[in-house]
Amino acid sequence: MHVREDRDLLSYILLSIVTCGIYSYIFLYGLAQDANTVCAGDGKSTPGLLQFVLLSFFTCGIYAWFWYYGLGNRLAETAPRYGLNFPENGTTILVWLVVGTCVCGVGQFIAMYFLIKNMNALAHAYNTQGHQ
Repeated sequence: MHVREDRDLLSYILLSIVTCGIYSYIFLYGLAQDANTVCAGDGKSTPGLLQFVLLSFFTCGIYAWFWYYGLGNRLAETAPRYGLNFPENGTTILVWLVVGTCVCGVGQFIAMYFLIKNMNALAHAYNTQGHQ
C-alpha cells in the first residue's frame, strides 16, 4: 500500500480556508490512516475522524490536543524503525499548540508543520522499503 508523502502546510492552510474548514477534517482523516499504516505493529492505533470530531466537541477541543500529542509521540517512536530520528515528539506538538493559542494561533501551524514533516519522512521511508 502506497502512503502519501507529499503533504504540505501551505496546501493544508489554503484548502482549509477555501473549504471553510472541511478540508482540515479530510486532511486529518488521511493523516490518521497513513499513520496507522506506517506505524503498524507498534501496538497502538491513531483514532479516526469520527472519534476526533465527537470527542473534541464534547471536551471543548481538549481531546484534539490529546490526539495531536499522541500522533506526535507515535511518529517519533516509530522513526527509528525506518532509520530516522525526530527531535519533535508529542510534547513539542502540545507546547506549540498551547503557546500558539496565546500568540494569535501561530503555534497551531507550527505544530501542524512538524506533524506533516515527520509524517512525510516516515511515508517516504515506508514507500522506499517496498511496502507499496
